[in-house]
Amino acid sequence: MKSGDSTTIDVPESAARSTSSKGKAPAVVAAAPVPRAAGGKRALAIFDLVLRISAIVAALAAAAAMGTTEETLPFFTQFFQFQAEYDDIPTFQFFTIAMAIVGGYLVLSLPFSIVCMVRPRAVGPRVVLLILDLMALTLTTAAGAAAAAMSYLAHNGNPNTNWLPICQQFGDFCQKATGAVIGSLIAGALLSMLVLISAMALRRV
Repeated sequence: MKSGDSTTIDVPESAARSTSSKGKAPAVVAAAPVPRAAGGKRALAIFDLVLRISAIVAALAAAAAMGTTEETLPFFTQFFQFQAEYDDIPTFQFFTIAMAIVGGYLVLSLPFSIVCMVRPRAVGPRVVLLILDLMALTLTTAAGAAAAAMSYLAHNGNPNTNWLPICQQFGDFCQKATGAVIGSLIAGALLSMLVLISAMALRRV
């Protein structure tokens, strides 16, 4: 070998890469963060189920209280018996039927609420609940407002039309009717919260 000549050694590319990669730490792949939307929507669904059960109790209790509202005064004559029943007043009849419908709907809506709890990202059941809850809230508000107006008239009367208050004689009747109205107001408040929960859940989609 002559002193002026140079020797070149070919190194394979794969070997060069393996040599250059020595001493370097392996790349760490960051795990994708777990979305928190599903957990928040599941919490809303659980709260929805609890409120729905409470609204069922309030609505059915209001319907039962009004449907059993009656009172017979202890004094009567041979031809007249002084008795007051809820079906003597059409407004109270409407109230009883409306609250029974709302309570029945809330019972039937429980499976949809459970589906939203199991599948928090499901949009269809939540939209159905939102629409039907709004309808139930409208019916509850109408029935409660009408019954409240009639209860006020029974307690205070109307001197301009010579309508005398009947609660001075039929105290138990008016007390049970007022309790039924309060139950409908509680049911309406719970339905309002259910509508807000459905709107919040859909906003997180």
